[in-house]
Amino acid sequence: MAVKDRDRFSTATRIRIIGEQTAARVYRSQTKRQARRSRLTGRAALLAMVLCSLVVALAYPIRQYVAQRAEIADLRREQQETRDRVEELRDLKARWQDDAYAEQQIRLRLHYVMPGETGFIVIDPDAARQARAETGAADRPWYRNVWDGIDEADAAAGRQ
Repeated sequence: MAVKDRDRFSTATRIRIIGEQTAARVYRSQTKRQARRSRLTGRAALLAMVLCSLVVALAYPIRQYVAQRAEIADLRREQQETRDRVEELRDLKARWQDDAYAEQQIRLRLHYVMPGETGFIVIDPDAARQARAETGAADRPWYRNVWDGIDEADAAAGRQ
């Protein structure tokens, strides 16, 4: 027993016991910190959930607000365009009240001439041929137009 008592009071034994006690304190403090961390994580989760619910709750009203602001801007632009168009039409009406402008437009659009003048209409031969070519499809039977369309499609496919 004397050997055990001597070991119990030795410096090495005391240092070992102090080390074990310190290790036990560190272990206990680490477990306490982990408990605090879990509370902090719970608070963070609650805060995140509250923020998400706020975002979800406010998303639709904010979207409606933005859409309405865009619609108001479109309506204001359309209103300004309409005002501009009304102003143009008033100017046009005022021009038509002038006899010289009316006479000029009648000569230009309706090809009227004053008494004693000789009017000429010049026809462009290229434009006349093109007009005849465009109306040529209406003079043919429908099945010929369909067949010509198929031939043109085949020719276009062959070129590719």
